[in-house]
Amino acid sequence: MNLRLFALKIYIPALIKKKKLEELFTLVADAFGEAGPPLRGLSYKERLNAFAKFTMRQVEKHSQKGQNLEGTKRRLFENSYRLGQKVRNDFNIRNTKEIIQISRILYQILGIEFKGTLSGDITIKKCFFSSYYSSQVCQVISSLDEGVAAGLSEGGKLSFYQRITEGKECCKAHFTVSEGKT
Repeated sequence: MNLRLFALKIYIPALIKKKKLEELFTLVADAFGEAGPPLRGLSYKERLNAFAKFTMRQVEKHSQKGQNLEGTKRRLFENSYRLGQKVRNDFNIRNTKEIIQISRILYQILGIEFKGTLSGDITIKKCFFSSYYSSQVCQVISSLDEGVAAGLSEGGKLSFYQRITEGKECCKAHFTVSEGKT
């Protein structure tokens, strides 16, 4: 049993939530080539709101300028892949069950209700960001989800096929672990 994962399943301290959000802010700001807003003095909830607004504005701004969002998605994926690798190493993630457990914890930090099965079926019934994001913004920002999942699993693939931001009752995705990994 992975005791660190077990402990986080019970309680995630606000300091850890704030730190993880700060890490996410940094990698997203880098992917957009922008400076993130100042976070000092903000509560966890205020940081979460700031993150939602920042990411939404960045995708909309880049889209309006006619910039290639595929390049942005690639940078988001690459940056979040490294974050996933770091989490994998920090928490000694060894198998698919632990990938699902840490994913649930990471999504919880972001105000997202995540449910995953060992067969790779993912359901998100509540998402903090769904009230901020359009379908387009969600599709771009979900590159973060894909990158973290790939980093956690040493190359697995997360594919969304249904989204709340498209008017559906929940998001659905499938996660496939690379053969011979995890």
